[in-house]
Amino acid sequence: MRALDRCAIEDFGIPGEVLMERAGSAAFRLLRERWPEARRIEVLCGPGNNGGDGYVLARLAQAAGLWVRVHQLGDAGRLRGDAELMRRRYLEMGGALGGGHLGRDTRVLVDGVFGTGLEREVSGPWAQSLAAMAAHPAPVLGLDIPSGLHADSGRVLGVAVPCAATLSFIGLKRGLFTGAGPDYCGEVLFDGLEVPAALYARQLLSARRLDWGRCRQLLSPRPRSAHKGRFGHVLVVGGCPGYSGAARLAGEGALRAGAGLVSLAVHPGQAAGIVAGRPELMVHEVARPADLEPLLERATQVVVGPGLGRGGWARGLWREVSAAGLPLVVDADALNLLAVQPRRLEGAVLTPHPGEAARLLGIAAAEVQADRFAAAEALWRRFGGVVVLKGAGTLIHAGGQPPVGVCTQGNPGMASGGMGDVLSGIIAGLLAQGLEARDAAELGVCLHGAAGDRAAEGGERGLLASDLLGGLRALVNGRDAQGRADDEETRVS
Repeated sequence: MRALDRCAIEDFGIPGEVLMERAGSAAFRLLRERWPEARRIEVLCGPGNNGGDGYVLARLAQAAGLWVRVHQLGDAGRLRGDAELMRRRYLEMGGALGGGHLGRDTRVLVDGVFGTGLEREVSGPWAQSLAAMAAHPAPVLGLDIPSGLHADSGRVLGVAVPCAATLSFIGLKRGLFTGAGPDYCGEVLFDGLEVPAALYARQLLSARRLDWGRCRQLLSPRPRSAHKGRFGHVLVVGGCPGYSGAARLAGEGALRAGAGLVSLAVHPGQAAGIVAGRPELMVHEVARPADLEPLLERATQVVVGPGLGRGGWARGLWREVSAAGLPLVVDADALNLLAVQPRRLEGAVLTPHPGEAARLLGIAAAEVQADRFAAAEALWRRFGGVVVLKGAGTLIHAGGQPPVGVCTQGNPGMASGGMGDVLSGIIAGLLAQGLEARDAAELGVCLHGAAGDRAAEGGERGLLASDLLGGLRALVNGRDAQGRADDEETRVS
């Protein structure tokens, strides 16, 4: 972001003063649109450019007849350049300054304290001020990024301000979308401050934002002469006693994503219950690794891990599958077995949650969550293939440039058992239809998140993994949850 700012000023001749005026103006417009009844606002400004943006907003609010008060945190004498200019303009208009105490009657707070440059823990009076904002009942509008949130990783640096909305300028920040970011940023909005599109070609971006609307273009219409043999044969290996539902969910995910055929290889005694609930699945009971051989010969892709367990039966099947040379989606207990005997799996898709990622890397889950981008990079370098690090802001890392995709879909209701099993099946189902591993992973994650969001329209709490399955069929066919075509919905809206 610093490089983009410099480029806008030095190469494209846009003065920093103009960029700051545009940022403050955009933030004020958003404040008026989102909270049109608010007549009393308070703005907290830090010593950097975010503080300058805050002073612009305060000046515009005062000119519009609102009651405004600015709290300058830190030494105002540290303000330099454009930020100092905006403070002076605000004061010349008779703008009021506060001493740090937030009024009870304030209807909106504006967070202009820290920007993207924050790298160390917030402490002392700074932490007290952020905590006071967090405790105040008024909603908070964040300028660029919530103060206290690390812009690159999304971790909280001691204390951070929960915002109702965050307006991000020029470029979206990775930390808004993963780690703790979604808990603090509220609704994320963007304003490019009218910089030319050519600006972005001057800097290698560190990540791509992914969603279903962009990724679904990877699915092409099927020819009228299509038959099931054209769309692959997925084999799901797992389903030990007590966990056969995991294998079934993966199998159904593959079917609903469009795989032509899906077989399950499960522990003896588990087949009858699965077939009774979903007869389209071909379920085989395998007692030993050799029983997998004919199934692997017919399969085109394999999902290994859902409900697999970690005992002798599981270890034998994992060895057989990993040596077969077929495209793999490695999930759940297969990841735990991989952690015991690490090796590279080029071409495979690995789908760990933070706990499994921690075991694969030999670190604590908290370390994974503290910098999910670094964890995804480490997993990719150690194990190869395509890494899908699940969680809020799921990351897809497959090398290249930019190396990471960040999925911004999904919701807290998806924090329930079986969701990962459905995802592994979806990705395999897309692989079976001819997509490359990276495309299948990115499309699968976004499809899974979009289905979760549609299922959550009835409420997030109590959302089940199987609730996603009906929505998957609608989405992969370009239809919304009510059966309308997506383009029809677009025309109506």
